[in-house]
Amino acid sequence: MTKELATQRVEVTFVGPPPARQIARAIGVTEVEVDGHRVCCLVWGSFQPFLEALHGYEVTSLTSTPALSIGEE
Repeated sequence: MTKELATQRVEVTFVGPPPARQIARAIGVTEVEVDGHRVCCLVWGSFQPFLEALHGYEVTSLTSTPALSIGEE
């Protein structure tokens, strides 16, 4: 169950301006950074709240990688 609740580093690129406020308000989302049409953040646990924040916005790319814990850096 620990792997299911792992923190993921997510990068999403949008066609237009990203829904940064909706993403930042989503449960389990932290460290939101916006650079133009790209958003990077950490997502802990379920991706559902994060994905719901993207609803209605056109995504051109999405990557998710395990975030390193402090002991792994």
